[in-house]
Amino acid sequence: MRAAVPGLSSRHPIGGQLPALYADDDFAQRFTAGLDTVLAPVFATLDNLPAYLEPRVAPADFVAWLASWVGATDDARWPMEQRREAVVRAMELHRRRGTARGLVDALRLALGAHARVTEDGGAVWSGTPGAELPPEPPDEALVRVWPGDGAGSVDPERVREIVRAMCPVHTGCRIEILSGPPTDEGR
Repeated sequence: MRAAVPGLSSRHPIGGQLPALYADDDFAQRFTAGLDTVLAPVFATLDNLPAYLEPRVAPADFVAWLASWVGATDDARWPMEQRREAVVRAMELHRRRGTARGLVDALRLALGAHARVTEDGGAVWSGTPGAELPPEPPDEALVRVWPGDGAGSVDPERVREIVRAMCPVHTGCRIEILSGPPTDEGR
């Protein structure tokens, strides 16, 4: 926390900057030493400001504030390293939001789970002018999720929560939670 730190000395003591008239005045030196105690954490914070803005080294209590700056998920249940990684990768995940890759990345970051998104949920087109329209695509995407390395299982409610947040509003998503990687590559 950025507060009074016992024994933290100021790099810029006020008493040393007083005019010569007060340099030998005991009261002035003690008074300014009290101000130095109050200002030392402020100077320490300002001297280290770049570290406060880097999520990988920022103080733990500052990570939640950084997460709010970039719209990252900050789940208190996550270990600190995972919370830091969410802040670091927030812009990348925002850029990919609504895409299959963004959904897979979000599931991996939040749950450590593997995922595969098949069936695109309704996007078709024809590259040939005047051709008949292609057949109607499936109206929902299929999201298959399975535990990552070392994880025993996947929490279905958390998966649904992440899929709801990351899928486009106009696209339905069907979720299958598997015990291991899918074996049928065709789907």
